[in-house]
Amino acid sequence: MNIRDTKDVYIGTTDEPVKTPLLVLLILFQLGVIHAEDEFEQAPIFYSVTRPKDAAYALETLMKAGKVKIDRASAWTVLKGVLDQFNIPMESQVMVFSKTSKQNDRISPQTPRVIYYSDDAYVGYSVGGALEVSTIDPLLGPIFYLLDPEVPENKPLHFERDQSCLSCHGGPFSPGVPGVLVRSVFPSSEGHPIMSQGSTVVDTTTPFENRWGGWYVTGKHGNLLHRGNVTATEKPDNTCDMPIEKGANITQLTNFFDTSPYPRKTSDIVALMILEHQTFVQNVMTKANHTALRAMHMQTSLRKELGEPEEKKPISTARRIIDHSADDIVEALFFKDEAALPEGGIEGDESFLTAFLSRGTRSSDGRSLKDLQLNTRLFKYRCSYMVHSITFKHLTPTLKETVVAKMKQILAGADTSGQFDYLNENERKHIIRILMDTGVIQG
Repeated sequence: MNIRDTKDVYIGTTDEPVKTPLLVLLILFQLGVIHAEDEFEQAPIFYSVTRPKDAAYALETLMKAGKVKIDRASAWTVLKGVLDQFNIPMESQVMVFSKTSKQNDRISPQTPRVIYYSDDAYVGYSVGGALEVSTIDPLLGPIFYLLDPEVPENKPLHFERDQSCLSCHGGPFSPGVPGVLVRSVFPSSEGHPIMSQGSTVVDTTTPFENRWGGWYVTGKHGNLLHRGNVTATEKPDNTCDMPIEKGANITQLTNFFDTSPYPRKTSDIVALMILEHQTFVQNVMTKANHTALRAMHMQTSLRKELGEPEEKKPISTARRIIDHSADDIVEALFFKDEAALPEGGIEGDESFLTAFLSRGTRSSDGRSLKDLQLNTRLFKYRCSYMVHSITFKHLTPTLKETVVAKMKQILAGADTSGQFDYLNENERKHIIRILMDTGVIQG
């Protein structure tokens, strides 16, 4: 199905659009004839045909104009140059060896893919291949690109928008929108996911023991085990063996593969957990923003079709949809149902912690939502630093107003649902101060 106008609906296999009244369109949507996985290609998003306004598009424009030059001595220098332009710290490096990427032929337990990230950009690299880039557009969400680092010097570096990534990043593993993902699988000795065992898209709520299948993990985490650093063997009875105890509390990876080609020799446990939290919140916000935009678009279109006056504010169904979307964002931002850390906490790479904390937006008394706790929970203040992200800043106004109002109610102790009672008065006080000092909420 392909929809390019709310009045032109493609039904069945014909390439000719059938003109459909908007009231009928709404009924078709409610009946499921228009499928949820196609929604981001419909009005008002038009994901694939809309020119993005993201960091990769801006960087290519600057490179073409000769205002930015990247050292092209090797693929690694190109990678470093791209990371620098996106303000991504090299210390954020994590490693994945499962074949769950565009370049599966280059990935294995002996040749893991490296991933680096900042709040609004992600870059992956498989040795000898292309850079896989995802940067955040304020409306569309993540945009996916490939960049060949070894094009001839007489040709410009080019971020090629790669829609094939949406088969996973806009399909069964994302919440109906283009999304950034961290998956935990049961990897074979070659890195292929053992499909019979399924997989987990990891988020803030995922139990520790279900994380990192197919990833390398360095750091200390006490007695609680995870799935990282080891492979699995499928058995005839459709179960599998996975010696997870052999992957616990690993501090160096030289016993697993040759680390010499890589700029860093670690895949830090804290960097992984923050990546999982960040991608989860990013996807929730992208989903909510798209949903709110569609709700207002449908309200406007339907009222026009029925000859009713335009209504700028959401009413009726649109109001309920936006309220529900705001609830989803608030729950994600406030770490609702956050999975517990192992007893005694986790211990990661100091260089990553320094790089991550140095990029935190701070209040007048020096506090940041990026401050870490790492003992019983990941962050000191359970309000996500993603309130400073591009997506949050550009949420559609009605949705953002609703989210902020709900946040203020919870932080003031006026929420009666009981869902956020885990935020004690002292923690709420510090969160309010940070949000006010950094301009997220007004007094």
